[in-house]
Amino acid sequence: MAQAHSLDASATSLGWPGRAAFIAVPVAALCLLIWLLWRFELPLQWAAAWVPALGVEFSFYVDGLSALMLLMITGVGSAVFVYAGGYLAGHPQQHRLYILLSLFMVAMIGCVTADNLIVLFLFWEMTSLTSFMLVGFNHEQPDSRKSAQQALLVTGTGGLVLLAGFIVLGQAMGSWSMSEIVLRLPEMEQTPQLTTALVLILVGAFTKSAQFPFHFWLPNAMSAPTPVSAYLHSATMVKLGVFLLARLDPGFGEWALWEWALKGAGSITAAWGMALALRERDLKRILAWSTVATLGTLVMLVGLRGEGATVAVGALLLAHALYKAPLFFVAGNVDHGTGTRVIDKLGSLRHAMPWTAAVALLAGASMAGMPLSFGYIAKDLILEAKASGDVFAFATAAYTVFGAIAVAVAGVAAIRIFWRPRSENLPPPDAHEGGPSLVGPPLALALIGMALGVFPFLIQGLISDASLAMTPDTQVAALSLALDLGPALSSLAVTLAIGGLIYVFWDPLHRVFERLSALTGHFGMISVYERSLKGIPQLAAGATRWIQGGSLPSYTLLTVSSLSLALLMLLLAGWGQWVWPAWEAPSVGFVGACLLIIAGAVLACGVRNRLVLLLATGLVGFGCGVLFLFTGAPDVAYTQFVVETVFVIVVASVLIRLKRQGRGSSLPEPALRPLALAVALLAGAVLTALLLLATAGTFDTSLTDFFAARSVPEAFGRNVVNVILVDFRALDTLGEITVVMLSFLAAWPLLQALRGRRTSTPKGGV
Repeated sequence: MAQAHSLDASATSLGWPGRAAFIAVPVAALCLLIWLLWRFELPLQWAAAWVPALGVEFSFYVDGLSALMLLMITGVGSAVFVYAGGYLAGHPQQHRLYILLSLFMVAMIGCVTADNLIVLFLFWEMTSLTSFMLVGFNHEQPDSRKSAQQALLVTGTGGLVLLAGFIVLGQAMGSWSMSEIVLRLPEMEQTPQLTTALVLILVGAFTKSAQFPFHFWLPNAMSAPTPVSAYLHSATMVKLGVFLLARLDPGFGEWALWEWALKGAGSITAAWGMALALRERDLKRILAWSTVATLGTLVMLVGLRGEGATVAVGALLLAHALYKAPLFFVAGNVDHGTGTRVIDKLGSLRHAMPWTAAVALLAGASMAGMPLSFGYIAKDLILEAKASGDVFAFATAAYTVFGAIAVAVAGVAAIRIFWRPRSENLPPPDAHEGGPSLVGPPLALALIGMALGVFPFLIQGLISDASLAMTPDTQVAALSLALDLGPALSSLAVTLAIGGLIYVFWDPLHRVFERLSALTGHFGMISVYERSLKGIPQLAAGATRWIQGGSLPSYTLLTVSSLSLALLMLLLAGWGQWVWPAWEAPSVGFVGACLLIIAGAVLACGVRNRLVLLLATGLVGFGCGVLFLFTGAPDVAYTQFVVETVFVIVVASVLIRLKRQGRGSSLPEPALRPLALAVALLAGAVLTALLLLATAGTFDTSLTDFFAARSVPEAFGRNVVNVILVDFRALDTLGEITVVMLSFLAAWPLLQALRGRRTSTPKGGV
């Protein structure tokens, strides 16, 4: 629902100067882009060092595909910024929307231009965070908060999976540069590491572009204000996944897993998304499901081989932005002018909203693929790509469903709510047209879409450059307005006929899909998502009850056994490469220390008296001190002796005091636990084997030589240990000191209270 109706003008709302300042941001970016494309030849590159030690740098790369995305980001963004000024006129938080939209635009520009994988991921996550705040703009409404949370969880989780894929890919290729990786990938062997990276990247891209089974979050994000929906969910963010797949397609394109995953997921998404549009009555949600279907078609086209497919990808990217953003604006204008978006309550609005009706007709014609529109050219290119590519039967059927229902959706948005007879739906009595800022932006975008349909040569160069970025070294055919009788018009006639039937029977089909949805609701992805959210705290509570039962021996047993088994698996993995160290006769002191440790450990396992157990464990500690002393670590041995002495004395004092108070001095547990003994023997054996194998190899002195060579000239100290602690590990030592100081400050009030209690107690008092 539009917020401008219910909120009075506020002193904090933006006036014309403030709105003009924000609008100047995307307009300036658009002008700069046009100047760069006119002045320089693509591709453009720029890089600056950031983290040289890790090979990460701020590197940016702009080719035809990036330029096409930038044109949509800045061009549609300029229209959105103008529209937002009228849609949220008087809203006290209008400045917050502009700030978030500006940050989102910067993130999008970074995503489509970044050449470094790590930098790309940072901008990628920035789009997820800013979209979370934009979708939840009306945060006082529960639906907005829930939708924002859902979008963040799905896309954010996909972003983490994408990061893992980027790391695996970068490590496998030895480079973080995407352009270099794409150039070298065709020559690489299809190793398990690269296959893992491919799968992880696919998951990350599919979540961002709402591909099946992650498609459900996008329509639920329609609780966002209309400017957000028009910007994020038609022209920019949801196309990031498609952009990434198209960017990597020259490298992974010949992999069968890549090709069939894209064609399969894209085809299912296209057909299922359009089918689910029939279930809706809210105009924005109908348009959102059609967006999901278009994204599926784009992914399917990326998976097709041949230069015709890449031309179709570029054309559909632009055509979709030029007709879907105006249609979202139409939905916003209808909501703004009538107070509802439910199509059952709308009809014959052409008299009250003539300009919006004109925009709906123009944009709807392009969406339906009518001649003289850029949508028609895009659909003609899709037909050519399908004819020349290896498309299985389901993909053909999916595109038929997509095209037919797209015609019906365009009819609902452009005809039903504006031209339906008054006898069927009366318009609300207070329906009215919006101001110039609500009508001008969608009308401009819709007219551009029609102009490019009549004069496609105006965009020929950019579409060709985008296609060459996806399929280098190919010849791109010229865009043309093919109006002669042939496959394009024949396919259009069939699509229009089927789409017209769907439009006529929209309401009966809606009732059928609504019943099916009610029957299969528990098996839908939204239900899976909601059950997963409820299951996470239940799983955490169950795991907590099982793991944290309140028994310290159980905690120790679980921790030691888990670590021992993990180390044992690592040892077994290198079974054939084990090399044992040569036998050397140990010194008398070393043997004595080991005997002390063994004696203390054996004694500790067989006693039940707490004081004797303490002394036995203390014997283990003193044995470790003797071991340190005879292995060249006297400072560590001294520390061990001091700590053990203080610990034994303090704990022994406590135990003696408890015994005098009549409390039990024996352990209630059995003296010997077979399971604990087995885990202890396993841990000891694994650690012993690990240490023997570690000491069998040649000792690497590079770190020792580094500190020895730099301690005096750089740190001005001859005690290497002190130099390491104070200079080379200064931040670590500072952290330890900070922890000690914070602990002291935390205990200071307690010490002050105890001191006050002593001073306030009279002499002779207790």
